[in-house]
Amino acid sequence: MKKHLYTLGLAAAFLSACSTSQTPSASNAGGASTGSGTPATAGANAGNPTQYANTITAADLEKYLRVLASDSLEGRETGARGQKMAAEYIANHFKANGVPGPVKTGSNPYYQTFDLEKSSWGEGYVTVGSKKFTMGKDFFVLGASPYQNEETTQVVFAGYGIDDPAYSDYTNLDVTGKAVVVLAGEPKKADGKYLISGTDKMSTWSQDARTKAAAATKKGAKSVLVVMGTSDAEFQKMTARYAGMLSRPSIGFGTTAAQPRAANIYVSPSMAAALLNTKPEQFAAYGASVAKAGKAVASPYKAATNVKIKAARNKQPLPTENVMGYIEGTDLKDQLIVISAHYDHEGIQNGVVYNGANDDGSGTVAVLELAQAFAQAKKNGHGPRRSILFLTVTGEEKGLLGSEYYTDHPIFPLENTVADLNIDMIGRHDKEHEGKPDYIYVIGSDKLSSELHAISETANKTYTNLDLDYTFNDPNDPNRFYYRSDHYNFAKHNIPIAFYFNGVHEDYHQPTDDVEKINFPSAEKVTRLVFYTAWELANRTERIKVDSNKK
Repeated sequence: MKKHLYTLGLAAAFLSACSTSQTPSASNAGGASTGSGTPATAGANAGNPTQYANTITAADLEKYLRVLASDSLEGRETGARGQKMAAEYIANHFKANGVPGPVKTGSNPYYQTFDLEKSSWGEGYVTVGSKKFTMGKDFFVLGASPYQNEETTQVVFAGYGIDDPAYSDYTNLDVTGKAVVVLAGEPKKADGKYLISGTDKMSTWSQDARTKAAAATKKGAKSVLVVMGTSDAEFQKMTARYAGMLSRPSIGFGTTAAQPRAANIYVSPSMAAALLNTKPEQFAAYGASVAKAGKAVASPYKAATNVKIKAARNKQPLPTENVMGYIEGTDLKDQLIVISAHYDHEGIQNGVVYNGANDDGSGTVAVLELAQAFAQAKKNGHGPRRSILFLTVTGEEKGLLGSEYYTDHPIFPLENTVADLNIDMIGRHDKEHEGKPDYIYVIGSDKLSSELHAISETANKTYTNLDLDYTFNDPNDPNRFYYRSDHYNFAKHNIPIAFYFNGVHEDYHQPTDDVEKINFPSAEKVTRLVFYTAWELANRTERIKVDSNKK
């Protein structure tokens, strides 16, 4: 049932609900660990992890979530009042539990503040001689636009838009200030295997469109135009979900002289063909020529010279903040474990509150409980050897923006960051697990570190006995979940990650994602699994190795 917006004051429970959980009973002898997951004593600080894991309770998770996912927080839209209220609630929880804030600049040590940009589209078109292509039909611009006014633009073709040690389309190609047309996906060899991986597995160049925009930006391009589909009908089908974006404001990073970003533009085959003075069917022929050569092939096209682009954008700054708590380690304090979740959601749409109880209220309250558990361990003299950052980020629903900002402007050096454990949706179950709620999809734990995967497995077998489902860990997963939550911004910096996720349910991104539908006992078990995994990562003698590359 949909919840309609109504005005609520901040109840007294808003801040009081972040009080410290019950102190655990006296410690028993126990251990951290040193190896690939086998529990063992690790120095004078070793304590019994179960003592602190048991402070993580379904009752506490529900208590916190009934605040964060209430109508009074208005769906926690990035930059809006409800998100600010959620940030205050999270910071007060950290403070009440004796978890300091690590931010040295600004007025609040729990807030990493930064500006996003809220904008809406105005007039948008591309002309190639007498031909005119319109935004919303022939192309879509994602993110910021550098074409506020009509501008004559030089066009260049750059194959698949890839710049990789194994294959580069940018060798001896000057794209500075130009509009770069590239094909979607990545090249294959004549035997059908992908040229970059040498296997049947796609790489990030296929999976994440931002990779090509980043490569174009690095080369100095003004925009990257990605050709989508083999026909205009297919293009329309593939981009149908973007049509609604044109009529409502969007949020993202702005483009500045100090931080230029090549605009990411999806274009139809017909429009791309006009830009390159060719026919749409010739793009398949180009792909075949690359497959035959087994390497990048120079452009066979003579780009149009009379191209003008306009994609007007009405813009205003939008201040927001990541919220974080920090527990300093002991003898290995310069190394850092990150435990993350995003606390933003979809806000209010058409007068209806999208509360986001599971997405990602469930992950956020898990982080609150984990912070409380580790804080209690430190109070009892069993603090972690490595430091732990409890990172709740904003802007995930707008494109992983908060975690991107953190990894681009880290509070602690990324080279000292051992791993990120990311929690996004752990309170529901999908159709594949009906009647079997004690499971969790674990994604990415083996992609960079076999040791992280082993630690996760051992923690589960020793303590929680959940069904760890690796379905979405497949590199060819069509859902691309590995690329769709905040851990990815750590993984792209070669930091090992594990992503805990319950799968998609019927209320995903709907106003019916409410507290009443959360399975708190199941969320408790998953949160305890994250605790045991983090405990091992924080207390083992050797830092886990980055020894694989399955990204």
